Amino acid sequence: RSRFLIPSVDWRVKNAVTPVKNQGQCGSCWAFSTTGAIEGAYAVKTGKLVSFSEQELVSCDRTDMGCSGGEMDNAFSWIKQQGGLCRESDYTYTSGSGIRGCCRKTCHPIPESKVVQWVDVNATDVALEEAIMKGPVSVAIEADQFGFQMYSSGVYTGKCGTNLDHGVLAVGYGTDKGQDYWLVKNSWDTTWGDNGYIKLARGVKQEGGQCGILLSASYPILV
Repeated sequence: RSRFLIPSVDWRVKNAVTPVKNQGQCGSCWAFSTTGAIEGAYAVKTGKLVSFSEQELVSCDRTDMGCSGGEMDNAFSWIKQQGGLCRESDYTYTSGSGIRGCCRKTCHPIPESKVVQWVDVNATDVALEEAIMKGPVSVAIEADQFGFQMYSSGVYTGKCGTNLDHGVLAVGYGTDKGQDYWLVKNSWDTTWGDNGYIKLARGVKQEGGQCGILLSASYPILV
């Protein structure tokens, strides 16, 4: 590990993370990971925390598959083409029951939320730390293991695999009782985990990191 990096980061205390959301029965984790990264980048850039619309992505982004999954980089590309993303309050989430819904273009994207490009982070601890120092980062993990699903507190060091099946948001990192961790925001409501968050072990020897968190990290750069 580089000794020049900041020892801990938590973007929640810097007002760059919206409250934990709930994707419901829809496989739209990719949309929540994407909005989280946009929300973070927008807050860092403008000083304003705005909740962006997952529903617009689920219903209108046809590169991805709505409630059947998607990829954050695809969503960044779609937001780039659209010139930005709408506010959550203008296009609220209705897919919790598992239905994608029709695209309705009645909202206006926030101009400063337009993605110019996105950065795919190298699959190392140091590269992800450096990325998180700039703002929240979209990451993919394997989340289908029992230990992960039953997590409630502390740093999760249990087995969880690297077969990526879930998009989440890395909003910080630090050390808890001598164990380094990544601070990850999920989209399974505040009733899951530690008020909707999990601390995943950081610096593990497994290739791809704990739950594969290093394998598909990316963040947007806004206009």
